[in-house]
Amino acid sequence: MADPTPVPPAPPVEVTLRGGDLPWRPVSPALTRVRLISLGIVLAPLLVATGVVGLLVTRWVLLGTLALVLVGAWLAWIIGRQVSAISWVELDEEIVIRKGRLFRSLVSVPYGRLQYVDIQSGPLARAHGIASCEIHTASPESGGSLPGLPVAEAEALRSRLAARGEAQRAGL
Repeated sequence: MADPTPVPPAPPVEVTLRGGDLPWRPVSPALTRVRLISLGIVLAPLLVATGVVGLLVTRWVLLGTLALVLVGAWLAWIIGRQVSAISWVELDEEIVIRKGRLFRSLVSVPYGRLQYVDIQSGPLARAHGIASCEIHTASPESGGSLPGLPVAEAEALRSRLAARGEAQRAGL
């Protein structure tokens, strides 16, 4: 004979800035490389210019070169910390994107509010096999961005989100 006691519903999932017990998924480490290459592209001409002026005109400009090297090293460290802090999780009713170490942000987008999902990948990101997923809703403030996903994963996520969004809107 079956047990007649009803099974209580599962407790709601607790989403916090610290993460809790959710299966958070990190973005690809290739995003760090792409951002470091972009930083190098910006800093290299400045380093060359200050180095040449420092050698040809006055040695005092070499202090500017040293300052650029120190700022570049600090920015490289920050990029590594920022990328490692980006994670996301798909829940039953929403997708949640978490970013930041010092200034944390948590974006929760219910599937029923999704209008469309964009996938973007520039030449440098494509060369490293990553793309960015932009989640759009009716309100510009409630969308989200998920950079640094492997291209296949970004395309699969876009398909899943579109299907879940349609299912949620059909159920309204």
